[in-house]
Amino acid sequence: YNIPVHAWSSFVPYALALGCTVVVSPATACPVISNWVFKVTEEAGFPPGVVNLVYGGREINRALVTHPKVEGLGFIGSTKVGWELYKLTAEHGKRASINAGAKNHVVVMPDADLDVTVPRLLRAFYGMTGQRCLGSDILLTVGEVYEEVKRRFVELSARMKLGYGLDESVELGPLTTPQAKQRVLDFIEKGISEGAKLILDGRNPRLEERYAKGYFLAPTIFDEVTPDMWIAKEESFGPVAGIIRVETLDEAIEIINKSAYGHSASIFTTNINYARDFRRNVNVGNVGINVAIAQPYAFFPLGSRKRSFFGGVHSRIDTVRLFTDVKMVVTWRY
Repeated sequence: YNIPVHAWSSFVPYALALGCTVVVSPATACPVISNWVFKVTEEAGFPPGVVNLVYGGREINRALVTHPKVEGLGFIGSTKVGWELYKLTAEHGKRASINAGAKNHVVVMPDADLDVTVPRLLRAFYGMTGQRCLGSDILLTVGEVYEEVKRRFVELSARMKLGYGLDESVELGPLTTPQAKQRVLDFIEKGISEGAKLILDGRNPRLEERYAKGYFLAPTIFDEVTPDMWIAKEESFGPVAGIIRVETLDEAIEIINKSAYGHSASIFTTNINYARDFRRNVNVGNVGINVAIAQPYAFFPLGSRKRSFFGGVHSRIDTVRLFTDVKMVVTWRY
């Protein structure tokens, strides 16, 4: 539900280009956008039955996955649901590309250009109100840069404008549902109970009167987070950041690699040696160098590992292997 067109574009165009028929079952929290996308496919001239839209949720999805004429599944969602679907596809002999949850980290080195870095952190942690697997959760500051990064990050975060997401002056929209907001509130309470220091509290944001009943949370930042805390291991799926102070790049990489997830990690540095070491040694599927989000594009796959991915092929261009069969021919001579 967080990026419905992104989920659609990760699989459907490739399947259609390869001659497959498609059934799309959107998240029940955001059915409208899928309806508009399908209006476009109709206008493009696809014959009836080639691209199909089905609403219904869990039971409908199970029926689709287990149907004998369905060859495979592409999914973007939570690790819990993704694992259930992966087991179901295995039980019924289906191909699968299951793109699941994440716990992403951003490393800021002492040599980083903070005028560039800190504004980009806002997009990493709060883009789409934190409701995306590409978003960041943990800020790892290396060495003496800690105090200055923290000061700037808190100041800029506190200034972000909340409101209607399609208003171009707005920087932070609402959570998708009241349940989504409550899950983030529970996450914040868990961080407080674990002893993390709440240095920016977004639980009671100032809002215009017309937005008073919306599911809004402002940027929230925890300091003094330790790697063993639950909030350092699981994603908030909201506008929440945790700061962990480390002394070396090796220490930062060790924390990232101990995560049960393996989606994304980014580093901000002006030192090419730091960038190369990070790129080579970090155990995630998507690596960003001086970018906030290791954003996938149509011409390369979204890589993920560990609890962030289940299946045989990744999404986007890698789905060519999901939607085609291999035929190997050996010929001597006629």
